[in-house]
Amino acid sequence: MSVFATEEARLEAFPVARERIFLGHAGVTVLPRVAADAMCAHAEASCSHHQEFGDVLRDVARTRATCASAIGAHADEVALLGPTSLGLCLFANGLEWRAGDEIVCYGDDYPSNVYPWAALQSRGAVLRKLQPGAPGRITPDLVERALSPRTRLVALASCHFLTGWRIDIEAIGQLLHSRGILFSVDAIQSVGAGPFRVDHVDFLSADAHKWMLGPLAIGIVYVARKNFGLCRPTLVGSWNVRSPDFVAQDEIVFEETARRYEPGVLNIAGMYGMKASLDMLQAIGLDRVQAAILAARDHLHGRLREAGFRFLSPDETDPMRSGILTASHPGKVSGELYAVLESSGIVASLRSLRDGSAWLRFSPHFYNTTAEMDRVADVLVRAVG
Repeated sequence: MSVFATEEARLEAFPVARERIFLGHAGVTVLPRVAADAMCAHAEASCSHHQEFGDVLRDVARTRATCASAIGAHADEVALLGPTSLGLCLFANGLEWRAGDEIVCYGDDYPSNVYPWAALQSRGAVLRKLQPGAPGRITPDLVERALSPRTRLVALASCHFLTGWRIDIEAIGQLLHSRGILFSVDAIQSVGAGPFRVDHVDFLSADAHKWMLGPLAIGIVYVARKNFGLCRPTLVGSWNVRSPDFVAQDEIVFEETARRYEPGVLNIAGMYGMKASLDMLQAIGLDRVQAAILAARDHLHGRLREAGFRFLSPDETDPMRSGILTASHPGKVSGELYAVLESSGIVASLRSLRDGSAWLRFSPHFYNTTAEMDRVADVLVRAVG
């Protein structure tokens, strides 16, 4: 299901494919050519201009619009901040907490979406951790059973980083909002991998360095406009507090838009890379991107099942599956298989459950091909004998 007219066009767009099969997009992505070129162009321009010359500030506004389009938000609700944990900490620390307020989360989420909420226990908040029947499989019913009259906020990942189970954001968001409960989403494993909307989300944070195919330490922080007064900025500086002519004022008055969460200069070089990648993904069409990701993932799933692998991830028919496929073989040590993949020029991830069991995680993107999935499967089939 290639979106490229020729194989050479694919290799031009993603030079990594000339050297290896890269299936680590759920970790830290490689950069496509458009992102690297955009960052280099800004660096080169900064040799003859200062780094925030007029065109740059206009491009900041354009990038907000691009990011807002990727999540179905308004540009004035988007702050250009990364990493993901920064946004999550802004939400956790920016809200007023009363003793006994309950926060529902999942203790086996990625740590950056656990620690900001766990830290609030020192301020009197109570953490309620979900206990799904399978790792990462969080359903609206499971969330509903965890709610109480004291629940103030539910903090979830849009997709589990290890197993690849997605959550039903719309159903959970509607459930929570019908009860006046806030909804925070760590969306780093979803934005860029397909269509995404924040119609029923209060707060969202997602760095660009995974499925958005962008650089590190730049991303999307979304706060619904209705929550600006509720989530007070906890980082303050010259960019988010009104300072006419750069003169500090006696009163702190925040900017009216989501700029209120950006205290100082932005990661401009990273911003250009993120925008270039998002522009590419949106030009292709996020529906088409998602279909290509799932086609590659499902093909590999089928080949590995035939070879006797077992899986933490949903099967090919489950509508809540993502581009993440996590597998192990009952007769082989996952670490040894990971070494075989590395020596064969295949980039995957080695991850562990809380019980210490190790698993191989594959996360192809839209530019990965069926032929590449067959190559990965062939290497593993030989390795497991």
